[in-house]
Amino acid sequence: MTSRTAPATPATRPLRLLLGTDSIACLASGVLLTAGSPWLPDLLGLPLALVLPAGLFLLGFGAWLGLLASGRGLTRPAVRTVVAVNTVWVVVTAALGLGVLVDPTGFGTVFLLIQAAAVAVLAALEAVALRRSDLA
Repeated sequence: MTSRTAPATPATRPLRLLLGTDSIACLASGVLLTAGSPWLPDLLGLPLALVLPAGLFLLGFGAWLGLLASGRGLTRPAVRTVVAVNTVWVVVTAALGLGVLVDPTGFGTVFLLIQAAAVAVLAALEAVALRRSDLA
């Protein structure tokens, strides 16, 4: 299976920049959650069974975002999937931050709600950039 590379056009550059930013943020968060899994659950008030899988997911998702940012596999449906995944991440992270299903520490609440807000902004910007792009 080959993956076509979308050309870098003026209309796709903002989208590719946003996807690259999203990739870096996901990879950094994934490394933090995965490497910090021995001590982060106590600091955040979240179970290890949530912290470690979330970190591993972010590593994979961040790698895929990096491919999209490079133009490989960059299509309208792929970016719609990114926006949808980010939207689900926002809803789940905000719910966890507000104490649904878990009882985060004060630091955990701030960590989760700031993360939810940042991802919401990024998802909104990606959606706008997609509408303005010339992707098929």
